[in-house]
Amino acid sequence: MFSFRTTPLQDQLDRTLREGRIGCFCTQNSWDPAERRWMYDLFAERGNLETVFSPKEAELTPGTNHIACDMEQLRRLNGVVVEIQDVGTRYFNYTKDVMHLMDMLNLLDDEAPSLYIVDHINPAGRVVEGTIPSVTCELYVPKVAHRHGLTLGELCNLYYSEIGARFALHIISAMASDVSRQFMPWTIAPASDIPGLFTAYVYSGGGLWNNTNINPGIGTSRPYEYIGAPFIKPSRKDALPEDKGALMRPCSFTPSAGLYAGTRCFGYQIMLLPGENYHSLMHTLRLIRYFSETYPMFRISEDFYVKLSDPVLEQYIKGNITFDIAKEHIKTEEQKWIRKAKKFTLYDDAPVRMK
Repeated sequence: MFSFRTTPLQDQLDRTLREGRIGCFCTQNSWDPAERRWMYDLFAERGNLETVFSPKEAELTPGTNHIACDMEQLRRLNGVVVEIQDVGTRYFNYTKDVMHLMDMLNLLDDEAPSLYIVDHINPAGRVVEGTIPSVTCELYVPKVAHRHGLTLGELCNLYYSEIGARFALHIISAMASDVSRQFMPWTIAPASDIPGLFTAYVYSGGGLWNNTNINPGIGTSRPYEYIGAPFIKPSRKDALPEDKGALMRPCSFTPSAGLYAGTRCFGYQIMLLPGENYHSLMHTLRLIRYFSETYPMFRISEDFYVKLSDPVLEQYIKGNITFDIAKEHIKTEEQKWIRKAKKFTLYDDAPVRMK
């Protein structure tokens, strides 16, 4: 059973939400400014909050974080309410955790609690970038473009169909509460490495650096806007690949955490140009090939290609095809993805290609 609801969570009349044992699967983005409370406080006040699934570390903390739960915990519940802020890219940790949750609920079959998704606006907007996975990709990643242009609720709608789920799924509209009207979707940082407005526009490509030996500004205040490593030697004369939506300047930084923590790195800042579209994935792929051809110390892990999940783009990175071929492939795949995405959108607007 699937439903899309346009009234706030607290006004839902389901007996499950009013009287059932509820688990809340959430991050810091579950703060309700109108009520001055967390989403799970609603159920604590009703007396039916069973457990809270949330990241174990502080909301702003270095390193990778996840939300974990297990089948036995889920089996004891009547409903699970999810509220996180997705960031518009398919390899965002907390979104993958939600898909993992959906897989577990599906395995529980008739014992599965109902799933409620409190939706939020996508901070990366409706623009799409990249390709649909055509080979084995990361676990719990739906078959969507790298930058998918959907909300979390729409992603869950799609994944629900992909896995042939039978548990009850209810999406509560992002327009149902005051949060979307009072807060921009990046006001509360979705994660430590997604701190602000610009991050969502550079993460669709920038997230791939995490599977190389170049640090994408992790451990700094501007992740994915800075890229660097101790072995890079930037110069104004560098023939760096460029994108019409951004400028590159030489820079240096010392990350406080992650790769090269405490060591000075040299590299570049990606500076987005106001009013211009920036295709982060395409630019990042060109930069990765440039570094691969320029610096013998540059390394790409096997996990990189699992995350990329596209043999054509892999051949481009390895220098076997030209950028024009890769670009045309991306264009075709983006058009294919948009046709697929329209079947799962829940709002008046739909994903679009970058102009």
